[in-house]
Amino acid sequence: MRTTVGIIGGGPAGLLLARLLHRAGIDCVVLESRTRSYVEQRQRAGMLEQGTVDALHEAGAAERLEAEGLVHQGIELRFDRERHHLDFPALTGGHTVTIYAQTEIVKDLVALQLADGPPLSFEAAALAVEQPESATPVVRFRHEGREQTLTCDWVAGCDGFHGISRATFPAGISSSYAHDYPYSWLGIMAEVPPSGGELIYARGERGFALHSMRSSSVSRLYLQVPVGTDPDGWPDDRVWDELAARFAIDADWTLNRGPITAKSVTSMRSYVHEPMRHGRLLLAGDAAHIVPPTGAKGLNLAVSDVRVLARALIELHRTGDAQLLDNYSELCLQRVWQATRFSDDMTRMLHARPDGDAFDHRMQLARLRRITASRHAAAELAADYSGLPLLT
Repeated sequence: MRTTVGIIGGGPAGLLLARLLHRAGIDCVVLESRTRSYVEQRQRAGMLEQGTVDALHEAGAAERLEAEGLVHQGIELRFDRERHHLDFPALTGGHTVTIYAQTEIVKDLVALQLADGPPLSFEAAALAVEQPESATPVVRFRHEGREQTLTCDWVAGCDGFHGISRATFPAGISSSYAHDYPYSWLGIMAEVPPSGGELIYARGERGFALHSMRSSSVSRLYLQVPVGTDPDGWPDDRVWDELAARFAIDADWTLNRGPITAKSVTSMRSYVHEPMRHGRLLLAGDAAHIVPPTGAKGLNLAVSDVRVLARALIELHRTGDAQLLDNYSELCLQRVWQATRFSDDMTRMLHARPDGDAFDHRMQLARLRRITASRHAAAELAADYSGLPLLT
């Protein structure tokens, strides 16, 4: 097989890149190791920055998003049994965010790809990227029981944190930076209408809680739990009681309860790999970086990577100018580190330390008070949350 851009990974990053390239007349092939069913049902993020919404429009994949996405004007912070609303449009000059589940984005992109797009192969497991420093790198993969090769001009590694693309980088030219947080999230999906119109971030002595949603009838909620927590140790009644306690305020508000359809525990980690390019192999999304979900940046960072990469490859294709491609890693990493900084700030400000440190608790409250009392501090958080400008 031969193509211009070989894309490893059929998640939102790889599929979006394929659509953007296809619409620009650049041929590509997408290799995804999992089944279509697995990819379309994999639960991940659901908060989209405006730049992510714009990218889906650019790819011709926003019809259902426009009909079903929930536009949010801000978020709510809760602490000391108080509620504080941050009005994003007022603080940022008009920015909003949109709730639309990653599962639905993937379904939309897969449908477009199969109906009118370059080849997309499921259960095609990439085994290695060979000769990435040559003019024709090769992706070796296994599909339908036999080993095959895909020769490319460029390879996009969109295969996630556990994929093979990042491992191709020689140790001598790359560095990685990681931090593991001393707590996890117990996440649930519930068939119940959301208890409010926007995301609620709650900080209390019992720990952090987040109220989110996937649609007008499906809620997504999270609880801070110790590392190593077994979700089976949290029966449904215990989950709802703990959520109600952490969201409690001195006002008239009730947490809607309903059937829990999914339950899982997610560890909290930051990781950044530098650089994001080796020869003709370019990393995007979780293959290069992961952030704790507190700031809702994972999917949005992947999309921003892909937007820069697509523009760079299209510019090279149309004009022969490789400057944007040469700057790809540097441009993406500037935004990656800012998102990592913001995610870390949110995580440290909102989670109770396992050792119950009283000083740290008071410092967290001081940070929250500053945000809710200072327009400048609130505007900074709103700008980070709703999405920093794309660097090109």
